[in-house]
Amino acid sequence: MPARSKPSSAASPHSRAALALACAALLRCASACADGVIVDRVYDPYVQPLEKELEWRGVHLNDGSDDSLDDLQLQRLGFGRSFSDRWFGEVYLIGSNDEDRNFELEGAELEAKWQLTEQGEYSADWGMLFELEHARHTEQWEAAATLISAREWGQWTGTANFAAVYEWGDDFTSEWETELRLQARYRLSPAFEPMLELYAGQNTLGIGPVIRGTQKFHQGRQLLWELGVIQGVTDESPDQSLRLMLEYEFY
Repeated sequence: MPARSKPSSAASPHSRAALALACAALLRCASACADGVIVDRVYDPYVQPLEKELEWRGVHLNDGSDDSLDDLQLQRLGFGRSFSDRWFGEVYLIGSNDEDRNFELEGAELEAKWQLTEQGEYSADWGMLFELEHARHTEQWEAAATLISAREWGQWTGTANFAAVYEWGDDFTSEWETELRLQARYRLSPAFEPMLELYAGQNTLGIGPVIRGTQKFHQGRQLLWELGVIQGVTDESPDQSLRLMLEYEFY
């Protein structure tokens, strides 16, 4: 969701303590490994009161050296809403194509975003994202906690997501992973904003251009879209990852 101004208020001591604990916990996990598909989206830390949204995200991978990744498609369809001026929750259905390239429902995910500080209160704005995902055909679970930071320089906005991910389940080796997502966005106009994104994990290191825009409608409704191509820069990374997002926000 695009950043919008909110009334300023002092952050509670509990928020500042939670931020410090989150930073410490994530840094302890920094030496863990990451795998899987991590090109998806870069989250901002902001929550808008009373907002609801319908969201669709898709990622299409191309990799000439790995048949398991070549032509792989992942899609998410979700509905979310804010529960206060600090918390936003969303539920997703997740689908992908199988080995025979047949598309099917693979699992579901719950997501909660917590805005820790008011926009503009400090030199950077902070938030946390919590995710819980369950696979449909296997007893495989994945939980993630992501520290979110955003800062503005003139017409530029820099956003960072650092995630610690834990996977477990029957017939599955439990493991920790970490992911890093970075975004530099130039606020040219609401209708068109060029961006540069970087994604880093154990099996993925990619960078590439992304564009996005917002189409506003009456009664505070708007459609946000993003389109980008992330180019792999290591042999283990997918050659290209095409990502697309459509997000309809309303009240």
